[in-house]
Amino acid sequence: MDPFEVRMQFIQFLRRLNASQQSIQKVVSYAIKNFECKDDIWDCIIEETQKGSINSRINILYFLDSLCETCLMVKSHSKSESSRAASANGLYVELVTRDLNRIIDSIVPEGRQGLPNLVSTKQILENWRSKRYIDPQKIDDVFSSLDSRPKIASSSTAESLKRPLSPQQTLSRNEVNKRIEQDRERHKRLRERRWVQPISRNPSFQPPQLASFYPLTDGPEEVPIDIEFENEWETTSDWNEDDEDAIAEEDQLAFGSSSKEDNKISFLSRRGVKV
Repeated sequence: MDPFEVRMQFIQFLRRLNASQQSIQKVVSYAIKNFECKDDIWDCIIEETQKGSINSRINILYFLDSLCETCLMVKSHSKSESSRAASANGLYVELVTRDLNRIIDSIVPEGRQGLPNLVSTKQILENWRSKRYIDPQKIDDVFSSLDSRPKIASSSTAESLKRPLSPQQTLSRNEVNKRIEQDRERHKRLRERRWVQPISRNPSFQPPQLASFYPLTDGPEEVPIDIEFENEWETTSDWNEDDEDAIAEEDQLAFGSSSKEDNKISFLSRRGVKV
């Protein structure tokens, strides 16, 4: 297909993009199928993140999320040498990594205009970091940039509130309701993807390779359950009095101990800890 034709058709796909998986997968399939025109396709993506409405920009970010996942799965399932060479850079993932700051700045512009997209954008970035789609350090830099915005713009907040929004920055009631429905669909999809992680350690069974460039450890035996454990470990709080109270309650039910201190001593002694 002619590159100009690919470009024009892809722009139309992007402008009709919505939160449904059918719509997103249609555009993802088209982008991967026409990877030989990746430069033209990527220019269209960057252009639409800068010129589209605030709602269409967040749709593009969710499209990029599915695009990265699909590209890395294509790479992990490549069989032939030619296929591996073609997908050696993860198809579009390298482009997303290269222009990540530029993309986020367009999807979440500074000021009130970018607020509707801020929470969803952080959820996507958190997903990319936990799944190692992109270098975690790169994600941390973007988070630092987003978190520093209120401090930079705090002095001009009062002035910005007095200025009326341009027609492109305002949303009609119909667009607001549509955005609410689309956000509900997106968040449901993100919750589904968080817990779908294979955990089998049977050497005779080879599950699909985790779509990731950056494992949490350098060991050759890295498996998805290790990544799942690491994700849980990072979100677990330090030992505190609430944990001691929970132990005391469990010990009370199991052994009928009468004192909180006795419960603690009993619990620690059963685990070989000298008290």
